[in-house]
Amino acid sequence: MTETLTVERPADGVALLTLARPDRLNAIDHVMVAELQATCAAFATDDSVRAVVLTGAGRGFCAGIDLRGFGPGVPGPEAPALERMRFQETMAGLPGLLRDLPQPVIAAANGPAVGGGFALFLASDIRVCGASARFGNAAIRIGLSGAEMGMSYHLPRIVGTSVAAEWMLTGRMVDANEAMRTGLVSTVFADADLVTGAVAMASEIAELSPVAVRMTKRALQVNTDALGVDAAMELENRNQVITHASSEAAEARAAWESKQ
Repeated sequence: MTETLTVERPADGVALLTLARPDRLNAIDHVMVAELQATCAAFATDDSVRAVVLTGAGRGFCAGIDLRGFGPGVPGPEAPALERMRFQETMAGLPGLLRDLPQPVIAAANGPAVGGGFALFLASDIRVCGASARFGNAAIRIGLSGAEMGMSYHLPRIVGTSVAAEWMLTGRMVDANEAMRTGLVSTVFADADLVTGAVAMASEIAELSPVAVRMTKRALQVNTDALGVDAAMELENRNQVITHASSEAAEARAAWESKQ
């Protein structure tokens, strides 16, 4: 039983992970940190989970880090640098929980995805949103760096360097239309259809070979930073040889041939 998350199985092979602190716009407190770590660790070894949908309860996806939710454990500016660094590294590790999952993660933003919530959204493999979604990181407006929790890595790779620089240097909010236009999201759903649409997308993935899906996810991640096309194809070639010999591939070929 968790305090800040809910996990449901809305379809075969699909886990629906909901950030559930709606009274705080699902802001991340110390309990949510621990529960995200434990839940993602459980997903990583659960072969019955083939795709994950991440969303928020209520009217928002995630309002970022809830400093009030961490109590006196949050180091202030007067705290030793190492203590502040430990806290920062803990927060910065949260997007990696999603990136490192073997299963694809579909982030479905309902309402605001801000700060740390935006970072979680960016670290997901597929990003969709509802019509009322809004995105941004206003840290720079309170004297902090606009680059945190992997944002300066993920955002330029998704929307391009100039767009990312403008968003991060101004700290302005971006609506669903702009998110779609810049490639931040692949689909904008009506708010009422968001979770249903994301689950349907996850179900389509869950029906495919788990090995093929997992190796495709990793290839996409690794080849984003490949030194060149030759290095990218080397990984692709290896993955094709491995997946070609899998039982799932044999079953899929047999099913396809039976339809011809």
